[in-house]
Amino acid sequence: MNILAFSFGFKDLIDILLVAGILYETYRLLRKTGAANLFWGILAFIVVWFMVSFVFQLDLTGALFDRIISVGAVALIVIFQDEIRLFFYRIGARFSSWQLFSKRNPEDEAASRQQVLEIIQACRHMASTKTGALIVLAGEDNLKEVIDTGERLDAQVSARLIENIFFKNTPLHDGALVIHEGRMIAAACILPVSKNQTIPQYYGLRHRAALGITEKTDTTCIVVSEETGHISVTKEGEIREVTADELFLVLHATASTAD
Repeated sequence: MNILAFSFGFKDLIDILLVAGILYETYRLLRKTGAANLFWGILAFIVVWFMVSFVFQLDLTGALFDRIISVGAVALIVIFQDEIRLFFYRIGARFSSWQLFSKRNPEDEAASRQQVLEIIQACRHMASTKTGALIVLAGEDNLKEVIDTGERLDAQVSARLIENIFFKNTPLHDGALVIHEGRMIAAACILPVSKNQTIPQYYGLRHRAALGITEKTDTTCIVVSEETGHISVTKEGEIREVTADELFLVLHATASTAD
């Protein structure tokens, strides 16, 4: 009877940690898109395939599983191409800072902080009057497809202009305002709505749109609820309610990191 000598070294530890990291990031990504059950199904299938092919060494069954794995991998790439793109983007994001505005020289810091203050002032006032709003703060990802669905502005960030855009019954109030590189690029833009089934029912279309765009891009979104007047921030497919003061801290910290 042959006894296999088992040795566990530093390389094996690195191997396990890498696999665990990949599985964890994959689970986080699919959980935010409402496909966590799919992750567990795929993981269970891989475990069964490993047991059949490498532990019990069932040749015929293993060959069948190998065929399914090869075809299934291609199918998953086609079906989840957006999620895979976002997965690799987040790996790259581990080595760089999130950006609220584009890269700036040190002398532009005062201007960027003023832009944050203008956004905060507008959100504070719209929250007090329960004026619904959806603001997209672009990062590095290209939002041309989103911008093309709205009306071009190319205006300086201004609290009064933001409030005027989202004032009820104005032509541009229904949709998202996109801010990029310190400029208000377009208004009344249409965003992809999140298909995550775990989103609470009390969140409206604005919140679901904010989650949808942040699931697919590196944007940060601000939502002002028309029903409650509450302010929410979404990023990486996650949402949380904040006060106007907390919103200032969030945006200021993000802008400082970008510097």
